Amino acid sequence: MKRVAAIDCGTNSIRLLVAELDPVTGAARDLDRRMEIVRLGQGVDRTGRLNPEALARTLEALRDYKKIIDDLGARSVRMVATSATRDAANRDEFHDGVRAILGVDAEVITGDDEARLSFLGATRELASSDVPRPYLVVDIGGGSTEFVIGGGGVTAGRSVNIGCVRLTERHLQDDPPTPAQIEAATADIDAAIDEAAETVPLLEAGSLIGLAGTVTTVAGIDLDLPEYDSERIHHAWITADRVHEISRDLLSMTHAERAAIRVMHPGRVDVIGAGSLILDRIVHRVGLNEVLVSEHDILDGIAWSLT
Repeated sequence: MKRVAAIDCGTNSIRLLVAELDPVTGAARDLDRRMEIVRLGQGVDRTGRLNPEALARTLEALRDYKKIIDDLGARSVRMVATSATRDAANRDEFHDGVRAILGVDAEVITGDDEARLSFLGATRELASSDVPRPYLVVDIGGGSTEFVIGGGGVTAGRSVNIGCVRLTERHLQDDPPTPAQIEAATADIDAAIDEAAETVPLLEAGSLIGLAGTVTTVAGIDLDLPEYDSERIHHAWITADRVHEISRDLLSMTHAERAAIRVMHPGRVDVIGAGSLILDRIVHRVGLNEVLVSEHDILDGIAWSLT
């Protein structure tokens, strides 16, 4: 078994996984898995720069993660930074801070690389399952959404610039958003799905696998959980009709009403409407009757890449 640490720094959250992995058998044991909502991508779509307060929040969370990594004795560490740090003019400030704290560089990977790591993390454990292939893995982030399809390995992937934070800031300003705002966001999403479909044969998918906080939150709502329960959410199936109903309901709620949902992380309250709309439009476009929810995603792919 190899002990590794993976960090995924996205537009909305920064996450840590310390795990023991067996590259021969594919066995994995989580030693620590956690997430902090830091909203690193706050305002990047509008200003083109990382917000100083958002940067400070992110580096403070990273200091906590460094202590955990050291305490658990993980010797191999990889940190991946995604959409927000691809877009920001002052990204060097972020990279200097990461290097000073962690001792390794944050890798700003391409959207295609992001998609491939997400696919690896989500599908490694499905090899012996009866989930139909090819898998279409969709990772809905804060600033971008990755589409990747494959059976045993990746055959096509595409990253497009729609995410729950980006679309909320761009379109959904009112509380709740107006029909016109939802229509504008929907048009943005559908255009991005068209862009993804130029590379990824969406209609050839045998199954749709949804990743990241938007999808797991929608699953928690569907399961009517009293609190977040990753074991019950992991590999739950949600019907297309329920995805549509939940998205419609979330977009009609006020901030206070969404905050009262028991399974909702406080950091997702203001962006879950946009995220659920992205998921709904993808499910509608792909045409499958349900989506498989996975708690294993790019973070697990980063960890496996170290073996």
